[in-house]
Amino acid sequence: MTVWLENLIYVGFNKRVVAMDRQTGDICWTWKPKLKGGSYTTLMVERDMLIVSIGGYMWALDLVTGAELWHNPLKGMGTGVASLVSATNPNSQVNLQASAAAAAAAAAAAAS
Repeated sequence: MTVWLENLIYVGFNKRVVAMDRQTGDICWTWKPKLKGGSYTTLMVERDMLIVSIGGYMWALDLVTGAELWHNPLKGMGTGVASLVSATNPNSQVNLQASAAAAAAAAAAAAS
């Protein structure tokens, strides 16, 4: 099965991450860390990776395959529900507005 990045949605729960086909709901890949404790799973798409936080630990996964790219235990930081933010996240409201404005300007320039 060929997986296209633009067709994926990501779900995180109970220390698991699942990538699903947005059209069919089929599961494309699953990932679960070797981790005791923690269960709340926070996700953020950051450029070409999926950032995952569970119980004070951080991982980066490949968006298409779910392969683990890196892991950071954030020693000494504690545990809890993480807030993930990135200035370069392509899905942020600011970046979406900027992209829409650029597309509108390009369309206007092409029409004239």
